[in-house]
Amino acid sequence: MAIVSFLLSLAGATMLLLFAVRMVRTGIERSFGASFQRMMTAKRGALSNSAAGVGLAIVLQSSAAVALLATGFVTAGYLQFPAALAIVLGGDLGSALVIQILSFRLDWLVPVLLAVGGYLFVKVEQRKLRQAGRILMGIAFILISLRFLREAMDPIRDSAFLPAIAEYLAQDYLTAFIVGGALAFVMHSSVAAILMCVTLVQIGAIPFSAGLSLVLGANFGSAFIPVWLTRDMDVVARRVPYANLALRGVWAVAALFIGNVFLRSGALALSETGQMLVFAHIAFNAVLVLLAIPFGSGLSRMMAQFMPAPRLRSGGNGFDARPTSALDIHNIGSSAQALASLKQELLRMSELVEVMFRPALDLYRDNDLDRIRAVQALDKDVNACLAGIREFVAAMPTEEFGRDATKTARDMMEYAIRLETAGDVVAKRLCVLARDLQGTEAQFSADGWSELTRLHECILSNLKLASNVLVSDDLESARILSLEKTEVKRAERRSRKRHLKRLQTGMVESFETSDIHLETLRALREFNSHIAAVAYPLLYKHGQLLETRLIEDMDAADD
Repeated sequence: MAIVSFLLSLAGATMLLLFAVRMVRTGIERSFGASFQRMMTAKRGALSNSAAGVGLAIVLQSSAAVALLATGFVTAGYLQFPAALAIVLGGDLGSALVIQILSFRLDWLVPVLLAVGGYLFVKVEQRKLRQAGRILMGIAFILISLRFLREAMDPIRDSAFLPAIAEYLAQDYLTAFIVGGALAFVMHSSVAAILMCVTLVQIGAIPFSAGLSLVLGANFGSAFIPVWLTRDMDVVARRVPYANLALRGVWAVAALFIGNVFLRSGALALSETGQMLVFAHIAFNAVLVLLAIPFGSGLSRMMAQFMPAPRLRSGGNGFDARPTSALDIHNIGSSAQALASLKQELLRMSELVEVMFRPALDLYRDNDLDRIRAVQALDKDVNACLAGIREFVAAMPTEEFGRDATKTARDMMEYAIRLETAGDVVAKRLCVLARDLQGTEAQFSADGWSELTRLHECILSNLKLASNVLVSDDLESARILSLEKTEVKRAERRSRKRHLKRLQTGMVESFETSDIHLETLRALREFNSHIAAVAYPLLYKHGQLLETRLIEDMDAADD
């Protein structure tokens, strides 16, 4: 019975730890997710890229999240292999520093974090403050889960069960290494897995040598997480997590044998504590960063030979050709098949619109008319998608499919119209503004350009969220997308007011670009409104959308 109780308590503490880590990461991504691209893709040296990875991992509390971000930016062409690898390696070091912070006994902070975080999350309407409350509560839950983990070990610490396992892991360090790797991969969080190992050493449940092997294994196992999560991405992008896996694997195995040889020979006189295990984990990652960064270019060539990229057919506009239409008007199929095909075509259309919108602000500074024309040429593909969707929906047998399926198809066509209009905003307004800026000496003020950049990044993040809503029909994601639409409106309004203040102070740059700045703000806001429309049918279906914001009874309001 004691073993069953121990396993239940251990499972509960582990799940709470995983939930808490994810809660913190979600809060940070929702607050600052739009700024990650600017932070990660800025041009820096190798050490600076690693430092950026360290900072992001500390913020996100996940090296896997940093690896996914870096891999995604490689796919989009914003990062090269050496820079992305440096960021990923720095992310692993950053997660090690997070473990150092969380390994301290901070139980006294739990009530404070819960009180402040709970108040912000429940009582405050401002989005960033609500997410700050989520982050504080997540940190409190991490500390609670670690306390639960320590308490779960108390009943069996003196039993014959745990010491036998601990002794076996201490003697067979290869098994301990494999167990640590499996633990990190199954938990999908190196922070949670290593925190558990450190806690076991701190309370004396396992010896330091077993803990060291488990931690080294967890370092290796955590490198499999981004490999698994990026398995469907382009080959060029997958080179980064595979290179990270190879580097961490070689270094982890070498450190495993070296560390155990020195520990068993007594050559290293270490204080075998949980804190020393954290130091060993940090040292492992710091040394790996210093060893690997100078060879980024060589590793890039090696991975290019090991994982060659397939040759892609390129369109005449200079962009990689997009997949062909998912719609076949001669083979509509059942209602479920027809709706699935429509959804797939909408995703393709959304991808085209994103390809158009992503370089929109770059066009303002590139002075490249060919690139402007290439973006505008994609609008024809978006228009063709809408024409195909309209024809497909018109050909659907409405009586056979039923009312619900027909309404869903109409909602999808409405969103296709919105996406086509969003493409027009890019092709006929943003590209025209970029063309007007060509050949002039006018430049945006530093503050003005920063405001436009942040708004553009936020809308890019909303584009991905809109695709998630389209695929998953998730109500919470739809609510977040609707709230983000409101945030974009507020950001546009704030930027407009700041721009007018800069005009009042006589700033030359603001005068020269005033019309373009204000028109760009309006275009960005309109673009975001169109892509956020995917949330409306789902919100209306669940009663989460008001019919009108007007006061129904004016007499009652006056009273």
